[in-house]
Amino acid sequence: MMAMGLGFAWLIAANFLALVPSRDNLWTRAYVLIAIGIPLLGYITYTNGPLLGMVFLVAGCSVLRWPVIYLGRWIRRVMAKSES
Repeated sequence: MMAMGLGFAWLIAANFLALVPSRDNLWTRAYVLIAIGIPLLGYITYTNGPLLGMVFLVAGCSVLRWPVIYLGRWIRRVMAKSES
């Protein structure tokens, strides 16, 4: 129950931080949210099971979509280099 509350608090904080203007296009906040969110996601998955962990993973990825997009681009670029 506590893990779910922390997860929802993280989602609310992430949405609030996305609304506040920033000079660096929110990247500093994204790094902090990722640093807090990864262990929190592990805690949620450990206490509530993998299905709820996946739900929170999808919710977190929808909030932090640009870091996820850039990660996907980087992975594709690295894979393309390794093929040739």
